[in-house]
Amino acid sequence: MIMTRSRYLTYTLVSVLMLSMAVRAAIDLSDSILQKFEQKYGSEPTENVRQWRDLLETSKGLGEKEKLVAVNNFFNLKIKFKDDIIHWQKEDYWATPFEFIGTGAGDCEDFSIAKYFSLLELGVSDDKLRMTYVKALAYNQAHMVVTYFPEPGAVPLVLDNINKAIEPATKRKDLLPVYSFNGAGLWLAKERGLGKKAGSSGRITLWKDLNKKLAAGL
Repeated sequence: MIMTRSRYLTYTLVSVLMLSMAVRAAIDLSDSILQKFEQKYGSEPTENVRQWRDLLETSKGLGEKEKLVAVNNFFNLKIKFKDDIIHWQKEDYWATPFEFIGTGAGDCEDFSIAKYFSLLELGVSDDKLRMTYVKALAYNQAHMVVTYFPEPGAVPLVLDNINKAIEPATKRKDLLPVYSFNGAGLWLAKERGLGKKAGSSGRITLWKDLNKKLAAGL
């Protein structure tokens, strides 16, 4: 599934002050947080969070590609797609992984955010990860995926909630990159590689708001 809004988000860059380095909030999965989570969302979503925590604990010893598969499969199988306007009554909303799992639904951005933060928790370097806006050509719509670069300049692997198989970007002819970002920076797309760095990911208001929510807890 994919976002239903037809606008392309070619540049969702707003006029805010540039940050020298965007700060990424860490994920707190302590027992006290799970207790607060259960009070807010109930027992069934809390079991899903426990399974998420177990996944992060048991997958730390895996190789990086195995980590990608574990995280990609977990969210693609556990969570249903739902567009923001239906789910949150907002045109665009970036949910934290807690909100995503707690409500059991989200759009492509929420899938990508949860996968990105999970991989960071598993020790995958931020330098290897991007959240990448693309145009999904078959749907003629904007879409977000996670891309993983095994080494600088390599063809990235794509973690997606539409095509659930992890494939190299060169095989995803259905996706046209627009821009990508992570906790350290923002890149304008250049073919299917890293592209040209355009500044801090702090320029994206929704990204800043997401990290503030994570830093505040649930």
